[in-house]
Amino acid sequence: MLIRIVRMTFQADKLADFHTIFDNSKHHIRSFPGNRHLELLRDPDHPNVRMTYSLWESADALEAYRQSELFRTTWGATKALFAEKPVAFSGEQLEVV
Repeated sequence: MLIRIVRMTFQADKLADFHTIFDNSKHHIRSFPGNRHLELLRDPDHPNVRMTYSLWESADALEAYRQSELFRTTWGATKALFAEKPVAFSGEQLEVV
């Protein structure tokens, strides 16, 4: 299982636009082959920061998504709204409690 977290800082006046993009794409991402989970988080200390937390069957499944038209369209629209460069990282699950 691969965990992917992407931290994004948005322009204050573009946050509603991001939520529209996310709402329109979340069901498609969740049903993408290899995706097990997707959720949206808010940083309680930074109102313009959102994070996606997703679970993927494998690094190959995530990469297939990243090469898809769905990703290109969604990410293309999203990155135009950033105030700062996003930070993304992946981790492999070692233990489940």
